[in-house]
Amino acid sequence: MNNLFVYCEIEEGVIVDVSLELLTKGRSLANQLNCSLEAIVAGYHLEGIEKQILPYGVDKLHIFDNKGLYPYTSMPHTSILVNLFKEEKPQVCLMGATVIGRDLGPRVSSSLTSGLTADCTSLEIGDYTDAKTKETYKNLLYQIRPAFGGNIVATIVNPEHRPQMATVRDGVMKKAILSEDYKGEVIRHNVSKYVADTDYIVKVIERHIEKSKNNLKGSPIIVSGGYGMGSKENFKMIFELAKELHAEVGASRAAIDAGFIDSDRQIGQTGVTVHPKLYIACGISGQIQHLAGMQDSDIIISINNDPEAPINKIADYVVNGTIEEVLPKMIKYYKQNSK
Repeated sequence: MNNLFVYCEIEEGVIVDVSLELLTKGRSLANQLNCSLEAIVAGYHLEGIEKQILPYGVDKLHIFDNKGLYPYTSMPHTSILVNLFKEEKPQVCLMGATVIGRDLGPRVSSSLTSGLTADCTSLEIGDYTDAKTKETYKNLLYQIRPAFGGNIVATIVNPEHRPQMATVRDGVMKKAILSEDYKGEVIRHNVSKYVADTDYIVKVIERHIEKSKNNLKGSPIIVSGGYGMGSKENFKMIFELAKELHAEVGASRAAIDAGFIDSDRQIGQTGVTVHPKLYIACGISGQIQHLAGMQDSDIIISINNDPEAPINKIADYVVNGTIEEVLPKMIKYYKQNSK
């Protein structure tokens, strides 16, 4: 088996963040596997797109440029990956757990009978010994994700089928340019060799994309509330504190399920993954689903009246007290000292 491939999504001529994050992780994994990192991008008017991709350490970039490839539709992109993988026989393929990735990944894995692990929160390389046959498989992709409602963390391996495929949520990995001058090979493929004319049967007539109402991913400070806030009324204190700190407001799934705040502010396994410089968790117990989305914050402050709350174990600072006691004092302090 050969190299590690990353499928790169493109939106209005720009490679999306999750793909760049996967290129960074892919470079690290490829080094461990002692193989090349290859990337695939399919769209239209892709002149110069290599300048966005090669600096992340990509050894070979496969470009498929055709009018029918943008906006994304399922059949032509599936044909590209399936037919290219039959030629190249990669050992690993990574893609974002986005609307596109969740459509494309299962189609490709089903066509190649390769298997797919969705919504991974971590990827590692390691060995695996089959308990029945005692056979040991070297350098497998450990596809790590929460399972059973987030109550356990499962490590999934695929010893026999290739490519080993996984989708990863936006924001889980960190993106980092390896070298602005990284020299990789660029291959511009003849699309008609990979895609039949009948694959273009679906055409996008009109397309609407709703932009996010907040900037959780990009905010350096996040004040987040959980079920322990007690009510929608109490969440006003979260917004007031966030205003004084010039921060964004987040929430745990329990707070959203209780109707305290809108779902677009959910942080965690089924929400947004964030990496702020400061994360203030108010009334959040710290179940694994939530920790998966914020545990890499630089500094974590937990405000909780339960000294045994799981989130306290990863917090840098713990304020033991009720929300009603602590938050008004913090708001008052910052109001006085921000003038």
